[in-house]
Amino acid sequence: MISLDVTTVLVQWAMGALFFTWVTTRRREVGLGYGWLQRGVFGAMLAGSLVTAAYVDVVLVREMATLCAIGAVCVAQASSIHRRKAGVSGQREGEQRRSARVAEMTGIDREVATLESDVAEFDPRLDLIAPVIGVVGLVAAGIDAGDPMLLSVARVLSGAALLGVLSDAMLLGHWYLVQPGLARSPLLELVRAAMVVWPFELIVLLWPIGMFSVLNGSIDDGYNGLLGWFWAGCAVGTIALLLVTRAALREREYSAVMAATGLLYLAILAGFGMDLVARATLA
Repeated sequence: MISLDVTTVLVQWAMGALFFTWVTTRRREVGLGYGWLQRGVFGAMLAGSLVTAAYVDVVLVREMATLCAIGAVCVAQASSIHRRKAGVSGQREGEQRRSARVAEMTGIDREVATLESDVAEFDPRLDLIAPVIGVVGLVAAGIDAGDPMLLSVARVLSGAALLGVLSDAMLLGHWYLVQPGLARSPLLELVRAAMVVWPFELIVLLWPIGMFSVLNGSIDDGYNGLLGWFWAGCAVGTIALLLVTRAALREREYSAVMAATGLLYLAILAGFGMDLVARATLA
């Protein structure tokens, strides 16, 4: 019904994460280092997928799209590093506002680092090129994964979105240690996006022939139904953890962000179980 291919999993994960990297960088609030981290980690993951493909199974269109996406990631990374002296407009404005408030309250005028205004700022649209190219590879991977074709492609795409947004949210939560004055809106946006993606992932995994057939016993998972219920626990756990994360971020204390980041660790584990256990069971 659908195959579980390590190369496809790596491409899914990386492409989804690169797309949601653009969702965050387009806001021009998060420091350039966050983008460097994301492109470095998930660009390397794409490169790793080419290595696994050579040993497992080559899907030509998927691998060609991955290669082009790696090139796009490198271009975006090079552009961001080249334009680093321009900084990020939203980050700079936030620092200036905070400095002004501190000066008003304490009379201490904190000096804000000056950046070169004659250097053009990094264009976040460059971060969108790799995942757009990657969609072609993910569609090819879905077609190769099994039948029915449209359902297989939908599962690959929804899995990419879920794995990517959960990973990015967790990494962005850690970024608040580097940029403590950052507003919570970029992290809240990713948490809300994950909550929107979750029901689509649930539907395509339940859709016949899917996990509903495992839960009602029509398909034997080989463990007397244990894998089916484990998957159900992962699915419920993912959305529950996202809801608790959203609630944590309503608290005003800075520690709430760190608590949310810890919850997102668990959400990643549950989300991976939701996607990978289903595909392993249905393989």
